Amino acid sequence: MIVVVGPTAVGKTALALRIAQLFKTAIISADSRQCYRELNIGVAKPTIEELTMVPHYFINSHSVHNEVNAAVFEQYALQAANQIFSHHPIAVMVGGSGLYIDAFCNGIDNMPPIPIEIRNNIINNFQKNGLRWLQETIKKNDPIFWEKAEQQNPQRLMRALEVWEATGQSILHFRSKSKAQRPFKIVKIGLELPRIELYQHINNRVLDMIKDGLVEEVSALQPLQHLNALQTVGYKELFDYLNGFVSLNKAIELIQLNTRHYAKRQITWFKRDNNILWFSPDQLTHHFLLKWIKTIK
Repeated sequence: MIVVVGPTAVGKTALALRIAQLFKTAIISADSRQCYRELNIGVAKPTIEELTMVPHYFINSHSVHNEVNAAVFEQYALQAANQIFSHHPIAVMVGGSGLYIDAFCNGIDNMPPIPIEIRNNIINNFQKNGLRWLQETIKKNDPIFWEKAEQQNPQRLMRALEVWEATGQSILHFRSKSKAQRPFKIVKIGLELPRIELYQHINNRVLDMIKDGLVEEVSALQPLQHLNALQTVGYKELFDYLNGFVSLNKAIELIQLNTRHYAKRQITWFKRDNNILWFSPDQLTHHFLLKWIKTIK
């Protein structure tokens, strides 16, 4: 399994397509939002042309009404990998969701069941009081987790708060350091760019999304804005615009800013993994890929 990782807008999709075409194999997406059928422009989903070039898994596979998390992804991706390996010796995974990739590569811990009343109460409080409330609540009740948390990620924070309220213990208590053994070899490629260049890519991509109709896409999803799947960069800022809280220009600036912050968190996450081999996109020529893949087979 060749796993292509890196921050948003660095060029992961293009590289994964090249590798998959080179070895006539399929791609498993490891993106926590591209799996939703209702989301397209704002999650930088591969184009219809790209999806027809190479078979893809975990793209348009779920609805925003479904609960999708790292545990769901782990089982889905392992089944997809088995299907691909039944026909091909090499498979490709690509994405920027570090928790999903970690779940697939190393397994995920068994978390305690959460009563639906606790989950709904936390969601309602978050929708009413916002991210600041969520951050302060976690910081107060689970300070050890807070120090290690993705502090701008409401999904991760709500999950930790669920566990705390259901058990009285930190979510870290339920995490083990034992890794699952997979019946295939995993090789990780990381893509990186100079920070200023990456940020320019992000800013330009957001502007392209607006030109491609992101505002219209988000407007059509307005009745669903309360769903967890839509509490994500590119959508929540435009919901604020459509609800009259900010101007369109301000919403665009916030999408760019929050996407840059997200990219920074992705880089921090992936740089902790010493098994990732890092390259700049222009290093990975066709000849280099052929030669490099032969050394790892």
